[in-house]
Amino acid sequence: MMPVSITPSDGLSLSMIASLALFALVSSITPGPNNLMLASSGLNFGVRRTMPHIFGISLGVSAMLILVGLGLSTVFQTWPVLYTVLKYVGGAYLLYLAWCIGTAGPVGPGESRGKPFTFLQAAAFQWINPKAWIMSIGIIATYTPQNGFYVNLMVAAVVCTLVNLPSITLWAAFGSALSRVLRASAAVRAFNVSMALLLVASLYPLAQDLLVSLK
Repeated sequence: MMPVSITPSDGLSLSMIASLALFALVSSITPGPNNLMLASSGLNFGVRRTMPHIFGISLGVSAMLILVGLGLSTVFQTWPVLYTVLKYVGGAYLLYLAWCIGTAGPVGPGESRGKPFTFLQAAAFQWINPKAWIMSIGIIATYTPQNGFYVNLMVAAVVCTLVNLPSITLWAAFGSALSRVLRASAAVRAFNVSMALLLVASLYPLAQDLLVSLK
């Protein structure tokens, strides 16, 4: 039997995994729709009640990465109008979420006004989250070798989850920590409005695409 030689191109090398982890870290920990909503949720509901939201994001992004890698992207190549519709529906939904965050007041002990995202809501949200799409496509195109693609895709999803989960949890913890400082109702409202405005600002690339398409 001839010996089988394994080359770096047969799978993810340690250096490529390190690069993938760095990409996932930068993508996960920088401001975006998920993190802004987690900060607001941490402030208003605390980290414990925000945990389903956190796990929904992390596992939702990984599931999206796997499904896109398995060929869902070809559906959008065949019917690009579906991606366009999804993109603008997602933008409209983000505006709605920004409104909900911006108009939310502080939640006192015993109050039940408003609820954090559930696991399924957070996971489903990733399909209309532009940053999640960029992250998934970037990982598939750059950090997933074609030789042994399916195994590499699963490894990439695991690495993404291990990096993403603690990164986004920091945002919920940040919001929760601020709740001990921002005790005044006006301060909590100011924070929520700031998060809402940043969420709207994250839609700037989408607005640019819309303006270009209208010309």
